[in-house]
Amino acid sequence: MIAKVLLIIALSGAAFSSHHEHHENHHHHPQPYKFGYEVKDHHGEQHRHEHGDGHGNIQGSYGFTDHRGIHREVNYVADHHGFRATVKTNEPGTANQDPADVKIHSTAQHDLHHDGHHHQQQSHHQQYTIIYKPWTTNK
Repeated sequence: MIAKVLLIIALSGAAFSSHHEHHENHHHHPQPYKFGYEVKDHHGEQHRHEHGDGHGNIQGSYGFTDHRGIHREVNYVADHHGFRATVKTNEPGTANQDPADVKIHSTAQHDLHHDGHHHQQQSHHQQYTIIYKPWTTNK
């Protein structure tokens, strides 16, 4: 009986090892790439385009325009200097900010026109420049 159990275990091990694939670690050379898309429908338009040289240098853009004409366009670069982006928008409620070491420059005017009980906010073109400083440690 013990011989039969050992034989079954041995055959199971042989069957398992024959189905086990050996994966080698192949080193692939850097590959440049490029992709993009554009979508337009009754809700508005959106797009994204990006290309990289395969060595960590990336440039791209993405954005949208909705059915009311509100838009945002982001152009960015990521390389050994970090991530940097420029944002152009006419989105209401945006202003100059400096969160998390990111510089945002806005040309928004914060004029609200009062007409009785109704408030209307004027739409203005705004541009942001976002500068990301990579985190480093000095030891």
